[in-house]
Amino acid sequence: MRTETLSTTRKALVGVQFLFVAFGATVLVPLLVGINPSTALFTAGLGTFIFHFVTKGKVPIFLGSSFAFIAPIIAATEQWGLPGTLAGLTSVSLVYFLMSALVKWQGKKFLNRVFPPVVIGPVIILIGLSLSGSAVNMAKTNWVLAFISLITAILVLTYARGLIKLVPVICGIITGYIAAMLMGVVDLAPVAAAPWFTNPVSLSTITHFQWAPFLYMIPVAIAPVIEHIGDVYVVSAVAGKDFVKDPGLHRTMLGDGLACLASAFLGGPPETTYSEVTGAMSITKVTSPAVIRVSAATALVFSVIGKLSAVLQSIPEAVLGGIMLLLFGTIASVGVQNLIQHKVDMNETRNVIIISVTLTMGIGGAVLSADNFALSGIGLSAIVGVLLNLLLPKAKNGKEVEQK
Repeated sequence: MRTETLSTTRKALVGVQFLFVAFGATVLVPLLVGINPSTALFTAGLGTFIFHFVTKGKVPIFLGSSFAFIAPIIAATEQWGLPGTLAGLTSVSLVYFLMSALVKWQGKKFLNRVFPPVVIGPVIILIGLSLSGSAVNMAKTNWVLAFISLITAILVLTYARGLIKLVPVICGIITGYIAAMLMGVVDLAPVAAAPWFTNPVSLSTITHFQWAPFLYMIPVAIAPVIEHIGDVYVVSAVAGKDFVKDPGLHRTMLGDGLACLASAFLGGPPETTYSEVTGAMSITKVTSPAVIRVSAATALVFSVIGKLSAVLQSIPEAVLGGIMLLLFGTIASVGVQNLIQHKVDMNETRNVIIISVTLTMGIGGAVLSADNFALSGIGLSAIVGVLLNLLLPKAKNGKEVEQK
């Protein structure tokens, strides 16, 4: 179904659904590092609006709390305290700004050389597969609930028609939530205790600025910056548009960087592009940026209404995990599609090496650490893929496949 044909009501409903998809991860990060979840919701909504303003409202991306900073924030908090750490997170935006300027200066030629399909393809696959562990861990807390939500979403996606077909995630979550209530595993006490309205932000963190946490966070930002590039290619593939060209990768990076800066000022975690929402767009075929802005507006509303946030936080992990089992696989399939679409020659030894090493390190959980700095996951794998692509000799014919 073409997004342009959706009514305002349907766009609003799908937009709320996309927030449901992103909600678990968005509030999980602050819960793990000691930040107010309402703050994370507010900064996610605000950051998404900032991103859409910078990218001229063309790119259907939702920004949420970055998992890459969980361990660094915890480690930095032990040394400099949470306010000092949050203030130090302003350096993350600096990395985005510098990369944005580099891409603007060098343009498409730079991207084709450093991030050709043979590198981007496996990185996209990893974006989906690296999240699969989180999905399984959430689902295994109660496999019955997980399968109820998963099967409901699959049935709606496969057999439903009209409006219902656009909201398989909401249907899956509601069905799973009702089942959880009937099983007596939903704790509504926090909902009753939650205030109706709450102030989600604090401006006090920036007064605790220190150079040590500022410098500490700079290398950590490498991973989400590289993941950002992969996500933009994923969204481009899902939407059938070249967002790397228009509005340009330099604008998407600038938007993400400004969102991170705003979040740091308001006491929230760094923002990053959310693959969960991209997966939801892939299965619903709804890729309108306007729908994503509905998600952002909903996040802002939920951040100030304590009761609503408490209800969402009462959704059992297993219910969300069942939905994630479906969504994350769609991201990996886009990566495979990227390799096929750009006709990456798997008979060429260098291509096999790049893809194999990138996937093995990412799926295997390789970690490169020194003192308090650690690089792992998608960031490390992407860097290894980039280096292999630059160092390994190309085919004798000298041909190189370019991103379209």
